[in-house]
Amino acid sequence: MIGYTTLGTNNLEKATAFYDALFEDLSLKKIMPNERLVLWSSKVGATMLGVITPFDGEPATCGNGNMVAILLNDAETVARLHAKAIELGGHDEGEVGPRAGMTFGYFRDLDGNKLAFYAMN
Repeated sequence: MIGYTTLGTNNLEKATAFYDALFEDLSLKKIMPNERLVLWSSKVGATMLGVITPFDGEPATCGNGNMVAILLNDAETVARLHAKAIELGGHDEGEVGPRAGMTFGYFRDLDGNKLAFYAMN
């Protein structure tokens, strides 16, 4: 199982503020932030999502076809957090709606990384 996923950023401060605001209603806490990395998780030992400046010092870029999907409890939360991501400066990548028996909302963060919020219907 996945332990953590990181998304590259060229501005750790702005990316951290974006995800702090986006995750504030999900009870996700910052874990071991440092000068290159910030991780969020619900508890010690749970899966983590982070933003990181690349180790090689080159600019962070987002990959075509890469995506992180975050499972939520219900369709209403998917819609609310998708809208919040857009309000925080993210870009819509697909309206919230049903797909394959689930509800999805796709967006890109401030660095162009693609994410999805989804819930089982």
